[in-house]
Formats: sequence, C-alpha cells, structure tokens
Amino acid sequence: MTSFDAHLASRVPGSPAAHDADHRPVRLVMLGPPGAGKGTQAQRFARKSNVPWISTGAMLRDEIQNGTPLGRAARSVMDAGQLVSDDRVIEIVRERLQQNDVARGFVLDGFPRSLPQAQSLDQLIDERAPLVIVDIEVPEEVLVTRLQARRICRKCSKNAAPGLTECDNCGGELVQRSDDNSEVVRERLRVYARSTHPIVEYYRPRATFRSVDGDQTLDSVAADIAAAVASVVGSRR
Repeated sequence: MTSFDAHLASRVPGSPAAHDADHRPVRLVMLGPPGAGKGTQAQRFARKSNVPWISTGAMLRDEIQNGTPLGRAARSVMDAGQLVSDDRVIEIVRERLQQNDVARGFVLDGFPRSLPQAQSLDQLIDERAPLVIVDIEVPEEVLVTRLQARRICRKCSKNAAPGLTECDNCGGELVQRSDDNSEVVRERLRVYARSTHPIVEYYRPRATFRSVDGDQTLDSVAADIAAAVASVVGSRR
C-alpha cells in the first residue's frame, strides 16, 4: 500500500481516523508551468481523495464553448497565450468556493496564477485546514515537447494521456488546444516566468509548501504528490 493509499484508507467512513479526517479537508493548490502535468495530476488526486477538481482553465474553456460574454472576452486573450484578468478569474473562483461540495476540500488547478490571485485566495478560505501547495518542476525543453504533442477532449476538456485516439472519459474527439502551437507555447512559458513563477516564491517560505520532480512517469509524480500532501496533512493530526 502506498502512502497515498494509506492516507485514503484513513478517510474511509467507520475507520478510526475517519472522524478526524472529515474535519480536516484536503485543500491543495497545484502549481507548475504549462505542460508540467498539473491538470492530469490534479484530476487524479481529486478523484482519489473524493474532493472537487477546480480548474479555472476548464471553466473558462466551457465559457468559450458556450459563447458567453466572459467566454468571448477570454478567448482572444487565451489564444494569444496571455492570462485572463485577475478580477475575472478571482470572481469565478470566489463563486466556486462558495458551493457546498468544497466543505470536504478541493484541488485548485490553474489558480492562482498571479500574486493578487494568491493573496485573494488567502482571504477566500478559512483556517479549518491547511492550504497545501505543491509545485511540479519540469525542464523547459521537456515542457515544449509535451505541449506541442498534447491533446484535449473537445467535449469534456479532459487532457488525454499519450497514445489515446479518443477521450477515455467520455469518448469525445481529441484535438490540439489552440494555445498549444509552437509560437504560443513559448509565449505561454514566457508569461509563466514573468507573471506566475513569482507565486512559487510567495508560497515557498510556508511550512505547507512542497516541490516535486515532474520529469517522471505519471505514477511516480502522483506518488510524490500524495506523499507531499500527506507530509503536511498528517503532521497536523
């Protein structure tokens, strides 16, 4: 049994630690540059922990697909590899964190992406449980290769594992994201270095900050993330 499996076992109703776990929701912020795999890992961790996966990117892509005013405003910005304004993204997350299902915890994917967003998140959550921050580190040359090969489901927005010909979640068509072409990929990495990487330095001094090596197999990265979260949550029980 892995450390993550052991941690999950403690959350099974009726187990000795279940009552304690129910009062210590897992709140995880997944950080990392574009192509680091944070979306895949965030969904995986959320599914196994039975907490909501909250992806600002997926929510914005839904707005774009549905042709809402927000979607139309966001599309040109995202297609150019830039970031949607802090005010718009903070409001989306604020509304999402007010829903009942986040009481047991959540995994944030794609938020925060700026210092104002990180500071706002601190104000949006209470102190019932620690905010665990995991930064996935991957060399830039690996990121470029990954991003250009990446495919996403047109229907449900789930990132596809390499080698698939259709979405393993809903059977939808796999397509390249409009912001994954070569020119936009490099612009996105520049934007990350300029605007988003400082968040790592904002969180680094915290006792709940962890970094993991993202240049490994998916299972190895998942195991390292699980161990990182357990090292924070377990130490506070």
